[in-house]
Amino acid sequence: MTSPPAPVEYAVAIDHYLATLRLGEASRRVYRIALATWAWPLVGRTPPQGKARRGATPPIVPLALLDSPGTGERLRTALGARAATADPRTISRELSILRGALAWWRMRGWIDGDPLQRLRPPSTPAAEPPVLSAEQISMIFELPAGLREQTCWRLLYETTAPIERVLALNVDDLDLVRRRVRTSPAIRWRAGTARLLPLLLLGRTGGPVLLTERRAAPATPAPDRCPVTGRGRLSYRRAAELFTAATSGLDPEGRGWTLRHLRSAGLAHR
Repeated sequence: MTSPPAPVEYAVAIDHYLATLRLGEASRRVYRIALATWAWPLVGRTPPQGKARRGATPPIVPLALLDSPGTGERLRTALGARAATADPRTISRELSILRGALAWWRMRGWIDGDPLQRLRPPSTPAAEPPVLSAEQISMIFELPAGLREQTCWRLLYETTAPIERVLALNVDDLDLVRRRVRTSPAIRWRAGTARLLPLLLLGRTGGPVLLTERRAAPATPAPDRCPVTGRGRLSYRRAAELFTAATSGLDPEGRGWTLRHLRSAGLAHR
């Protein structure tokens, strides 16, 4: 099967790339903003900062410019400027998003080179979160939380999969009998999740596994909406807020733990 010709514009190439990703509405917006922000330095301009960049219209950029000899240096300069206004994790995420898009475009034959070659995000001595004890994990699972939250937490702890992967799961991805997902790379869960999942999915045969409390907005893409209830896919931000709020009473410092703490505990307790 012959690949379609390369789009002329960078913005159109972004649309093609995002269409291949299974992302929630909020994550898709983050990806689009991150990729669009790189359009300014590609033509030697400074992107808007802060909230201004969310609704800003990026310049028109020919996709072929990514193979221009000076593109790597322009991106390097932009990365240095970005480091002065954003934290290292944000920069690393934005750079990773661009790397993913570039790799997909190269695979399609739309570009030849890699303008990010040998380009690395600024490093930071990011401290690993303290590992929660087995007793603390037991206390989390004894909290009077809803079925959705308990299932989400169990999935994350037992599979140790990235939270984005857990939130992206669809009902038809799951093999409940074998306690695993059918898609690659495979993730598996244990008895706690196996007990909760059938209850959570009762009456549902498709759509996202983890849903919001309310019906999805009309503009929500069909893959991110439950065909039975009309509710949307649970976002990372909402899942994180719920977990931190629920565990604030267990945290000795009173701040509440993060989903990163929960996943780290799953990795440590394996």
